Amino acid sequence: MCGRTACTLASDEVSRACSYRDRGGQRRRPRWRDGDADKYRPSYNKSPQSTSPVLLSQRHFDKDAPVDECVLASMRWGLVPAWFKENDPKKMQYSTNNCRSENILEKKTYKDPLIKGQRCVILADGFYEWKRQAKDKQPFFIYFPQTQEKTEEDDPATSAGNKEDSETVCPPEEASPDLTEGGDALGEWTGWKLLTMAGLFDCWTPPGGGEPLYTYSVITVSASLNLESIHDRMPAVLDGEEEVRRWLDFGEVKSLDAMKLLQSKNSLTFHPVSSLVNNSRNNSPECLQPVDLNSKKEPKPTASSKMMMSWLTSSAPSKRKEPTCESKEEPESKSIGALHKWLQGANKKPRTK
Repeated sequence: MCGRTACTLASDEVSRACSYRDRGGQRRRPRWRDGDADKYRPSYNKSPQSTSPVLLSQRHFDKDAPVDECVLASMRWGLVPAWFKENDPKKMQYSTNNCRSENILEKKTYKDPLIKGQRCVILADGFYEWKRQAKDKQPFFIYFPQTQEKTEEDDPATSAGNKEDSETVCPPEEASPDLTEGGDALGEWTGWKLLTMAGLFDCWTPPGGGEPLYTYSVITVSASLNLESIHDRMPAVLDGEEEVRRWLDFGEVKSLDAMKLLQSKNSLTFHPVSSLVNNSRNNSPECLQPVDLNSKKEPKPTASSKMMMSWLTSSAPSKRKEPTCESKEEPESKSIGALHKWLQGANKKPRTK
């Protein structure tokens, strides 16, 4: 399952991080729907009912848009079906945060959006999962393997205590001289590789009238071999630009064919984190920080966790205001916390050790 995520990039960085090539080979940067960039709030600890960045086809909003045009939207986590009759979505008596891939066609809540082609991609730095233990649960942060710079040789991205099942570090996207739709040069994104999770969305309008509410559900599959020791379910991860394109192209790729993309994948790495993340009110870099389960010493860093730790230790506290444990409010829509300083320098020059 997937019940907590982190997405710490600012709205403009999310757009840069999920650039794509159109059918003409031109690299494009998806724009945000009008006003949606302001609705999005970065967070180290996102829980259901919060708003997350979602990538989808522009044709859901403009039937005349190019078939391959993508757009970013802010959607609330927890799908509210269009046919829901109550005035308050909170009156739903069952959870729609996740939908099991094997049950999509059996439940109207998910079958209707699937048949209508309402497929989306939920974007996040990664997600949290809890492993059941004798007396408590141990949280882990799970994400795509990262690399620090493209000139660096690929090192094995080993997850703490699970080196044999690790995957190779994925290189960042190659530099491109292409232009955005506005004509600006679209540089290389060397920041955090966002996790791309398959989802379904729907649009609900209050029976008495009012602003439409866009919501989504994360599709889950059986856990991969390297994650099943933590939990028996995982998000349906779309690995690579082509899988993302096919999932979003509801015109060319029919529903049953798109569902073939919903597979368990051994493409993720992970590390244990502090129980601080257990409380969704806690929203700070410590939520992501690797911990050693066997001793009080610092854990041996992996290629991915070392990159994260460098961000955690180098960010400038004076340039941000961290949310506190008592605050329910999410931070300003800026690049927050651990990744802020690193991301500011990502477009200026390649980072060196």
